[in-house]
Amino acid sequence: MAWLTRFVTAVTFLSIGVVFSPETFGSNSDGQQSPKLSVLIKLAHLLCFSTAWGAALWVTFIGGIIMFKNLPRHQFGNLQSKMFPAYFSMVGVCCAVSVASFGYLHPWKSSSVSERYQLSFLVSAFAFNLSNLLIFTPMTIGMMKERHKIERDENIGEEIGWSKNREAAKANPKLAAMNKKFGMIHGLSSLANIFSFGSLAMHSWYLAGKLNL
Repeated sequence: MAWLTRFVTAVTFLSIGVVFSPETFGSNSDGQQSPKLSVLIKLAHLLCFSTAWGAALWVTFIGGIIMFKNLPRHQFGNLQSKMFPAYFSMVGVCCAVSVASFGYLHPWKSSSVSERYQLSFLVSAFAFNLSNLLIFTPMTIGMMKERHKIERDENIGEEIGWSKNREAAKANPKLAAMNKKFGMIHGLSSLANIFSFGSLAMHSWYLAGKLNL
């Protein structure tokens, strides 16, 4: 039930923030009534974008590296095979909400050039993430499991960090061929993830320019 406690806590703090926001007490900075729907859509955009950005940053540059350096390689791969579908699903939903909310707030016909660029960045992040979720990740997981079977026959895969795979592949053509296929698909998956992260990074710069701290 720990996840439920965390969820309730997060919702509670969010509710407190809504209750004590200036919009709740009736007026914004120019003395006019703030449109509640617009504020809610902006909140949805901010929360979903920040969730996608934070998750991408952690998984791409921090969490994966820590696990790689501290887990046996097959255990690391099996954990990634469970984590990546959930990661890409969550980021995909967040990107979809960000696209929808930003598109609603900035209709294409009346939006500026910079706003159209930002919508394009968000759509790109969603598309790259979706390609990983539906295409590259399932292929990568399938090939990884096949490679694990071959590696177990070679008594490798339980080492931590750098693999003994390359040495074993020199004497095992089947493993060498699998390595080549796995490397290509895994490379495309990593590239799509980096492009998605980069698109989100471009939007973070735009949002930073809009903040009035």
